[in-house]
Amino acid sequence: MKNYVQDGKTITFTPTVAVTSGGALLMTAMLAVAVAAVAANEAGEFTTEGVYELPKATADDVTVGAQLYWDDSAKNITTVVGTNKPAGKAWAASANGATTVMVKINA
Repeated sequence: MKNYVQDGKTITFTPTVAVTSGGALLMTAMLAVAVAAVAANEAGEFTTEGVYELPKATADDVTVGAQLYWDDSAKNITTVVGTNKPAGKAWAASANGATTVMVKINA
């Protein structure tokens, strides 16, 4: 195909803040995870597919398959819609009190 660009599993992006390796970053309405540490205002590689263990709002009780959202203020996954952006689906349950959840991002 003449119009094929790439498989869409990674994206090169220049964040305005530093992102640690494995850290999540919201790109308008798409959640991405840094492949390696990326300095602020420097281009880096981010993944846009896959299952990642990400920080979660501690009070949330997450069930497998639940729609999850990214709270960009708190920099964590939540079950609360509000103004938060869709982040993906829960890949595993994560009870109230847990600080992380496995998320299939952008699903």
